Amino acid sequence: SPQVQPFLPQWLAQPKLVQKRIKDNLIPIRDVPGIHPRLLKKLQMNGIESFFPVQAEVIPAVLQSASNGYLMGQGGYRPKDICVSAPTGSGKTLSFVIPIVQVLLDRVVCQVRALVVLPTKELAQQVSKVFNIYTDGTGLKVVLITGQKSFAKEQEMLVQKKVTGYCSLADIIVATPGRLTDHISQTPGFSLTQLRFLIVDEADRMIDDMHQNCLNQIVKAAFQVENDSGSSMLFQRTKPGPVTAASSCYPQIPLQKLLFSATLTQDPEKLQQLDLFQPRLFTSVYSEKKTLGDGTEAEQDTNKKYILPEGLSQCYVPCDLNSKPLLLLHFMLTMKFTRVLCFTNSREASHRLFLLVQAFGGVTAAEFSSRLPPNERQRTMKEFEQGKIQLLISTDATARGIDVKGVNYVINYDAPQFIRAYIHRVGRTARAGKVGVAFSLVLRIQERRFLRMLKDAGIQDIKKHPVKGNSLKPLVQQYEEALSKLEKTVK
Repeated sequence: SPQVQPFLPQWLAQPKLVQKRIKDNLIPIRDVPGIHPRLLKKLQMNGIESFFPVQAEVIPAVLQSASNGYLMGQGGYRPKDICVSAPTGSGKTLSFVIPIVQVLLDRVVCQVRALVVLPTKELAQQVSKVFNIYTDGTGLKVVLITGQKSFAKEQEMLVQKKVTGYCSLADIIVATPGRLTDHISQTPGFSLTQLRFLIVDEADRMIDDMHQNCLNQIVKAAFQVENDSGSSMLFQRTKPGPVTAASSCYPQIPLQKLLFSATLTQDPEKLQQLDLFQPRLFTSVYSEKKTLGDGTEAEQDTNKKYILPEGLSQCYVPCDLNSKPLLLLHFMLTMKFTRVLCFTNSREASHRLFLLVQAFGGVTAAEFSSRLPPNERQRTMKEFEQGKIQLLISTDATARGIDVKGVNYVINYDAPQFIRAYIHRVGRTARAGKVGVAFSLVLRIQERRFLRMLKDAGIQDIKKHPVKGNSLKPLVQQYEEALSKLEKTVK
């Protein structure tokens, strides 16, 4: 009988692939967006001039998820949990140390905001060393708890009793499970109610039955009601659930989980226990054959170069994360593009972009995704073909193979990961001998990989099409208003 394939949730089945060959894919630290100058300086002082691929992908992802300060997720959304599957020695530690130190740099009151749990004392010591290097001179306090000191001594390192009550002496705790659970249950004044980041390193070992209890206890302690002083009521956390009027009237500190592992389990049941929120998986652990997209062998692909429509011109726009929405609006409103098919890499991204364009106004837009029932999709498609809708925002899955009449422009709002997806998307325009243009918005950090991907596929004729910041300026004010309008509706 045929083997039963376990059903993998989408985030596991379609992870973000991180380049394996570390040496060929080093990225200068200054090319990774958003890192604080102070930390860049520290990195250089420690002889680090470039990041490994894992670091270059994960650091911006964590920073972005805390871009509105650590109290809030981006745009008022709860930040997504992050899983990273990469071999030992690929630079996992720095990929959480750097963003966490940066996010906490401007904290005012010392509270436990980051907790790193590791299976062994040696690993814990190693990680706390790295944290100490990057927090040095910042006022952030790192405390190591592994049971190498007496319990009482560790208690003194964690909390201080004052007339007004207990106060925390740690911003960042690096711990092994056993000792940590002891402090959660036995140390007076030890609180995790302000915890913002929970990092589980060597996650596969931590998911074992032995430590599962530890993770449950951490989460329980993080959502415990504090009753010592009224002031902490302001930031009272409710266990994540449906957003209600009550739950949204206080700014909540989200608890974000970052899991790192050399071999992240593919067992959905085990991962289920971790109760992850809309997780994103970054992995450099994949079979080389798969790198070309749909699991097809690399050998066959080297000689078969892709054939693109005759009438297609291709451009790419180097940009940063914040300017992507502005670029799209610039094309639609200033450049007056019509009949545009715009691709993102996920349903959520499509939906959010659609809401944003709608809030901005002035563009007739629709979204085209598996969120919508088939009859609505057909109606949308028809209106697009009749020219009533100028911008159709879609995911790869929905647009696969459909013949859309009269697409003038394809815009890759998110650069596709694989050459297959690229060919497939841009082939939606310039069909049947007509002309069409494909624009790809490429983050500077993705630029090298993107161009190499096209070059390997024998695609030579893509032109760089920079857009000057000045031409986006007129849109900024209205865009910011649209953003805040959007945050209100989301809440």
